[in-house]
Amino acid sequence: MEFCDECGSLMIREDDFWRCTSCGHEQPGEDASAYVVTEEREEREITEIESAADRGLPTTSTRCPDCENDRAYWYLQQIRSADESETRFFICTKCEYRWREDDH
Repeated sequence: MEFCDECGSLMIREDDFWRCTSCGHEQPGEDASAYVVTEEREEREITEIESAADRGLPTTSTRCPDCENDRAYWYLQQIRSADESETRFFICTKCEYRWREDDH
């Protein structure tokens, strides 16, 4: 891979030159035999997680507002600005109802 000296973007090989995909800057390329140029991209396998139990989330004692179960998976996520506290999300271990708690 080559990166543009002007803007830092990825460059592509065209004949004996490298051309920037962003700003169009061109620079001479070295011997073409030193590079392997491919057009294909690898497909990556995506694994979908079916349930909260499969995610490996920790559990805690709390009451589900939907089914009154006393256990839930939990995780923290920053959804507001960085100077505010994280939001706690819960997923019921029985019915998988989701709710959240914010610090106010």
